[in-house]
Amino acid sequence: MPNDILKYTLCLSQWQAHQFKVSLNVPAHHSETLTLSLPSWIPGSYMVRDFAKNIVSLSAQEATSASPLTIEKVDKQTWTLHTNGKPCSIDYTIYANDLSIRSAFINHEYAFINGTSAFLEVEGFVNTEHQLDVSLPIADESISQWRAYTSMEARASSALESGGSERKWSYQAPCYADFIDHPIFIGIADTHEFEINGVNFTLLFSGNNNIDYPRIAKDLAPICQHHLDLFGQPYPVKNYLFMTLLADNGFGGLEHKHSTALLYPRFDLPLVGDSAEMTESYITFLSLCSHEFFHTWHVKRIKPDVMVNPNLAQENYTNQLWIYEGFTSFYDDVTLARVGTVPAQKYLDIVAQNVSRLLQNAGRHKQSAAESSFDAWTKFYKQDASATNNIVSYYTKGGIIAFGLDLILRERSNNTVCLDDLMRLLWEHYGKDETGTPDNVIHHLCLNYLNIDVSDYLNNVVYHTNDVELDKLIAAIGVSLHTRAKVSQDDKGGLTALTPIKRQFGATLKPASLGLTVVQVFEGLAAMKAGILLNDTVIAIDGHVVNQSKLQRLLDTSENASVTVAVIRDGKLIHLDLPLMDAREDMAFFNINDADKFEKWLGRA
Repeated sequence: MPNDILKYTLCLSQWQAHQFKVSLNVPAHHSETLTLSLPSWIPGSYMVRDFAKNIVSLSAQEATSASPLTIEKVDKQTWTLHTNGKPCSIDYTIYANDLSIRSAFINHEYAFINGTSAFLEVEGFVNTEHQLDVSLPIADESISQWRAYTSMEARASSALESGGSERKWSYQAPCYADFIDHPIFIGIADTHEFEINGVNFTLLFSGNNNIDYPRIAKDLAPICQHHLDLFGQPYPVKNYLFMTLLADNGFGGLEHKHSTALLYPRFDLPLVGDSAEMTESYITFLSLCSHEFFHTWHVKRIKPDVMVNPNLAQENYTNQLWIYEGFTSFYDDVTLARVGTVPAQKYLDIVAQNVSRLLQNAGRHKQSAAESSFDAWTKFYKQDASATNNIVSYYTKGGIIAFGLDLILRERSNNTVCLDDLMRLLWEHYGKDETGTPDNVIHHLCLNYLNIDVSDYLNNVVYHTNDVELDKLIAAIGVSLHTRAKVSQDDKGGLTALTPIKRQFGATLKPASLGLTVVQVFEGLAAMKAGILLNDTVIAIDGHVVNQSKLQRLLDTSENASVTVAVIRDGKLIHLDLPLMDAREDMAFFNINDADKFEKWLGRA
């Protein structure tokens, strides 16, 4: 196997066309041919995305003679070239116009590039050192203020040689898997740093903004402290980068070993001069940061056995995602309550919203959390408008499973064991050396290290489609669970003083130029019984043209058993008979009956 270094150069000379160029220098090697490939998916996002489709051009030549080499395309993401073992260089161009945290994107302000979208893997060199130069042409004044940021280890400071034509930032990684795990931001950005227990954190936000970075750092610090304390030393990171792409709209997060990439609406963050109010959107941002930083341990190092050395050319199936995304979804919000970012009732309202999603989700009776994990590639990541009727989210149900498991561990151990202890066992036995967890890991650790058998619980709520009986479990922590009807179409659940609706249409609607367009129809409710279909436009009820508020008022005040709904479908006017059904009580809310008990559970008493 070769011990020489692979050298990549990434250049943004064609950013106006949403393109960047990569040059790859391969040293002399033992084989007659080289096999090149680009991943088809990115770890943490379980869908085949076929990144190779964005390669615009690809060529190769011998390094010494500059003679062109013939490249043969083997499949959608693999190429071979005959080199006779000689050094060669490979040049290719990639189109980058996907504003997400999973691929690559370039605009007038920055370029964001994931390694899985940019860097060809060279067979036989995956375990050798990989080096990267990020190159910006000096002559292009439109990007003269841009610079490069990544969590990859720097090889040299950015430098501009006298008389040179480019600025460079140089990085290195010990192997291909590490090389592609550091997203790269190149452009204009604001940064802010803070430190906890010797770990350096950098906040990066695209563009120049009037955002209150000191406040974000102040609010994020105790959340990071909580995760560091939970798993204990030695910490797996010395430096960590929160990389946030700001947009008018958009939401997302993707974990990496030493960083996370986030996408968030710019005006949903606190600006300089704003009040100290903790808005819903800002709470969501802090929870997102909490979620992704928790993945530093739980997903990036503690991981399913099939994800230790995943095949990036195809799907890698596991039924364990409920453990990873589910448990992390529990901790992202409970951490905000534990450190005092949100009050106790606000935390319970957030949990109630998750419970409400499940109660509205007929798919939870058809697909188990384990099946949801296994089918993530084809169902969860490829949802259509009928998804709520047919599948369940391993994030949402997994988070409720984690909540219930914590309560069961406490109950069966006389409050000597909790979910935190299980997390530390996962880290100690599977995370520190990244050995990968088997499917029965939760049962195994609870039984053999905590002396608690939770097989009955896991069988019911993970491998079958039973609901977590939170209403029976939470009494021990001074809380009760209740349900009510919606108060409006925008109602997400939680405690409210507003009056519930009387009747439920049974579909999600959005405003149209005339009436309302149907974007989702719920199984078992009035709209489906009436034969209302996706993409129908509801224009009138009993002859009255409707908007959302008028529709609800007509339903609630009608004294008949049904109403006539006029819809436009495929250019035709259709009249349907909609039965009037009492609104289903599928909105959850919690009451705190014993504040001392609940504060003790949170660890704040």
